[in-house]
Parts: sequence; C-alpha cells; structure tokens
Amino acid sequence: MLNRVLGPTKLAMLVTDIGFLVYWAIAFAQVIPPELAYKDYANPILSDWNFSFVVLDLAASATGLASLCRTNGWRVLMTISLTLTSTAGLQAIAFWALRGDFSLTWWIPNLFLLLFPLPALIALTCNAIPNPAE
Repeated sequence: MLNRVLGPTKLAMLVTDIGFLVYWAIAFAQVIPPELAYKDYANPILSDWNFSFVVLDLAASATGLASLCRTNGWRVLMTISLTLTSTAGLQAIAFWALRGDFSLTWWIPNLFLLLFPLPALIALTCNAIPNPAE
C-alpha cells in the first residue's frame, strides 16, 4: 500500500512545496492582483494572519523537498512535511469558515493542502516499521 500511495503523493508534494515558495515570493513582492486576493486583503490584521503562515509553509516545503531528495531519513521528513502541509490547510479552512467566507479561490487550494497528505500519512504511520530497502 505504501508504494501505491507514495507515487502520487511525491508528485503532489513537489508541486505543493514549489508552490509554497512561489506563493511566498509573490506575497512578499506584493504583486497579488486585488481581484485574486482574499477578502479584506488590505486589512493589516488579515495581512498579519496571512504572513503568520510563512514559517509553517516554509518548514513544510523545506522538509518536503528534503524528503524527496534523500535516501536516508526520508520517511521522517516526509511525515513532518505532510503533517505541516495538512495543518496549514486546516488552519486556513478553519479561519475562512469562522469568517463565513466561502471563496472557492481560497477554499480549493486549502482543501487540497488539508486532504492530499492524509492517505500517505496513514500509510506512513501504519507501516512505521522501517524497511532497510526504503
């Protein structure tokens, strides 16, 4: 089961981790067009909330990319990365739900962040006994 789940997960991780880096480069450059920005984008409190994800997202990206490049220790790094990624998605969805803001532009990517790691996390934790070949 692990190998069947990890193939698509590795691709999703690569796209997501690079996406995190691109998103934060764009966010720091302040070039997100207002029509694509989240509700109240110019509000300093919402901006602070958004930027509070920087460390979480960059940690997810760093551990994810490292897990894809390593032969030793990849399982721990991947588990950390997938957990951080899912947490980022959950936190954003919880926030938007509490605000009653249901914009698909922000819900779809954050639901993806929340959900895509789950099958691999289940497989990684259910198969937690290390295989020397992995």
